[in-house]
Amino acid sequence: MSDESDNPLGPPPWLNAPPVEAYPYEDTHDLRKGADLHPALLGLLPFVGLWRGRGQGGFPADHDYDFAQEIRISHDGRPFLRFEARSWLLDEDSKPAGEWLFETGFWRPVLNDGRATDEMEATIVTPEGTAEIYLGKTIGPTRLEMEADAIAYTPSGLQLTGAHRLFGIVDAALLYAHEVAVGESGLRPHMSARLLRIGG
Repeated sequence: MSDESDNPLGPPPWLNAPPVEAYPYEDTHDLRKGADLHPALLGLLPFVGLWRGRGQGGFPADHDYDFAQEIRISHDGRPFLRFEARSWLLDEDSKPAGEWLFETGFWRPVLNDGRATDEMEATIVTPEGTAEIYLGKTIGPTRLEMEADAIAYTPSGLQLTGAHRLFGIVDAALLYAHEVAVGESGLRPHMSARLLRIGG
């Protein structure tokens, strides 16, 4: 069994270093708090916030279903947005009927000479074993459309082969439509929802 004396470089510099404090940089969905929004994100400003609402899902489930959802789109002052979505099933009385999908990822504008263009890149991962890379565009100040450019899935994960997402701000609400392809199915409606701003 080796010990520190066997290491020709000596002990690592962090071995006896003092402990560090909690993560010091705030991630916020409220533009009145935390770091200033990076100038490159001004085209995505309407999407920043905490949103909650309901929608309907379908393929690849066997039957259509109703769900509720929260989406948090936040920033920490750098030129990207953090995207988190969690949803839960609803019964016929609109009561919670079980946990459902969870997604996390990042949106970032494509920069040209340090300035944002209308082109977007995004990465989104799920606990179902999928990782999606999107390319897209902002269309005016309140619409974002993106198509999956590459998708990877684990051996036991959902065999997702295509995806398309459309987001828009309509009457102060966040609306979206999400289509997916599984195997050779081609793109089919997956989830759509209308979410109200509850924070930010």
